[in-house]
Amino acid sequence: MKVSVKVPASSANIGPGFDCIGMALPIYNTITIEETVLPGTGIEINVMSDDDSIDEKIFHDIPKDENSLVYKAVEMLYNSIGQEPSELKINIQTGIPIARGLGSSSSIIVGGLLAANKLLGDPADETALLAIATEVEGHPDNVAPAILGGVVLATQEEDGSLAYSKLEWPDEWDITVCIPDFQLSTEIARSILPKEVSMQDAIFNAKHLAMLIQAVNTNDDKLMKVALKDKLHQPYREKLVPGMREIMDAFKHEDGVLGCVLSGAGPSLLIISYKYDLDKIKSTVKEIWEAQNIKFDIRTLKVEEQGAFVF
Repeated sequence: MKVSVKVPASSANIGPGFDCIGMALPIYNTITIEETVLPGTGIEINVMSDDDSIDEKIFHDIPKDENSLVYKAVEMLYNSIGQEPSELKINIQTGIPIARGLGSSSSIIVGGLLAANKLLGDPADETALLAIATEVEGHPDNVAPAILGGVVLATQEEDGSLAYSKLEWPDEWDITVCIPDFQLSTEIARSILPKEVSMQDAIFNAKHLAMLIQAVNTNDDKLMKVALKDKLHQPYREKLVPGMREIMDAFKHEDGVLGCVLSGAGPSLLIISYKYDLDKIKSTVKEIWEAQNIKFDIRTLKVEEQGAFVF
């Protein structure tokens, strides 16, 4: 039996929502799991891409054994029903840029889980799948929108339980994803963050996250323009992303641009706009990054309302 799952990219944080909010985007990975008939073959993991420009070293560095995230997720699901995974062939077809802050690792975890769950006869419900995915990934901000689609608030409580809720993103708000051609690992992006922050900065982010949620719920573009500010992660990570501060400053006073934020741990950026010249956004980013000899890809997208699905 063979099962394939298509999983959207995801962008976490959206400015002040550090580790608790994320959105699904229409860029996809496809994970296929096939039960093989030859005993003793174990787990085979293959990573492929249709993009010939991707450096083969990227694929070479992705674990393809028991250390793989997809294997860990599949193993946890099997173990949850008292079984061990064996004789499985796992193919990962990548369309989501790797190590760009777009949830590539989360999509692999989610795709592996949903495919394995289907192979096993759907023993795990949505909440159980989200719990396993969160345990493997470490936090739910990417895996939640990858599973559920849309924009999702999610938290893992101290007792391990999960709470999550979807928000309805205004259709009028465009998202321009700016993807530079260099990678930034989540480990490095997290290592640069302080272990403690001031009460003042914590309150600042709490206020702005509350404003972000209200702005989304009420389609309030003026409030959203204020809400997207952050003091917990972006000020520290901007030194890892050349041109980030210049791009943010370039759109600060443009009426039709609601804000520019780091996508997840970076280095991709999201520019959220409302009735604004999208060509002008692209030309501004192009001017800043080309001046620093940075190659890039820019795509204007809508939020992907459908989460991962089996086909």
